[in-house]
Amino acid sequence: MLVALLTGVTFVIGYFDYLAGTDTTFSAIYLLPIGIAAWFLKRWTAYALAILSSILWLSGDVAAGAQYASIVIPLWNLAARFAIFIFATQLIFESRKLHDGLESRAAERAAKLTAEIATRERLQRELLQISEREQERVGHDIHDSLCQHLTGTALAGQVLAENLQSDSKEADDAFRVVELIEEGIFLARNLARGLNAVELSNNGLTAALSDFAASTSDLFNISCRLECPQPFLVDDMHAGVHLYRIAQEAVGNAIKHGEAKNVTVRLEDSQSGKLLRVLDDGVGLPPMQINGRGMGLRIMSYRSELIGAKLDVRGQGTRGTVVTCLLPVQEAGLP
Repeated sequence: MLVALLTGVTFVIGYFDYLAGTDTTFSAIYLLPIGIAAWFLKRWTAYALAILSSILWLSGDVAAGAQYASIVIPLWNLAARFAIFIFATQLIFESRKLHDGLESRAAERAAKLTAEIATRERLQRELLQISEREQERVGHDIHDSLCQHLTGTALAGQVLAENLQSDSKEADDAFRVVELIEEGIFLARNLARGLNAVELSNNGLTAALSDFAASTSDLFNISCRLECPQPFLVDDMHAGVHLYRIAQEAVGNAIKHGEAKNVTVRLEDSQSGKLLRVLDDGVGLPPMQINGRGMGLRIMSYRSELIGAKLDVRGQGTRGTVVTCLLPVQEAGLP
């Protein structure tokens, strides 16, 4: 159909060339169907249109009354016009071939880049899963071995303290040792609980963050509290674990880098989805952290990307930092 259409257009151009007479040239207009054929069809089709255009041009001039001193002149003009058409055809054809080659190489490189990105993301997810498993293993080891060992030590100290009741000073010292060991057991259990994954049953994310805030207050001697005005339910287990780890990282940054004394972890429901905020009154994160070059911020950003959440870190007035993580409704598994 395209060949028939271009052939018809060529005849129409030849007819108007005949009507215009010998004073007007239609060379550029003849190139239109030739160029379309060279770009979309085979090269030989364009060559055929070039021959047809050359013949129509010469026939139109002769029919319009063109006079030549010698037959060589129209033949020379015909050859020159045909050479121009062939040159234009070859130029357009080579341009199309170059265009196709560039598209093919671009598609090939895009496919390789996509595969490399997918491989890198898979490796990153595997590394993150390995990290999670190692944290859980360390948490279980602390709970099952260290806490049990400390419990046994506390019981032995209790027996020793009761045996030393005749000497009040040494008994008091022994009871003090028992208290310190029991505090160590409490802190170790909180640490183990923080290393283990979040159990989402029975509002597990809220309970885990509440325990984390309490243990952080005890460990670092600061005020760390959880604010959750209404039930905060996340049906996706992986999303809940990542939100918990993001909150842990944000609180750790506030204490280590921001030197904060008051940290608030806030869980809110909004029309857009689930909202996690961590606010502190510290000196703020260093520029390296704010600009995304800090390891902690990169980890939080990567975790938020994995669950389809949006992470934002910015200063809070003259002091403090606000870390916001918004988990959209569809990513949270909510209706």
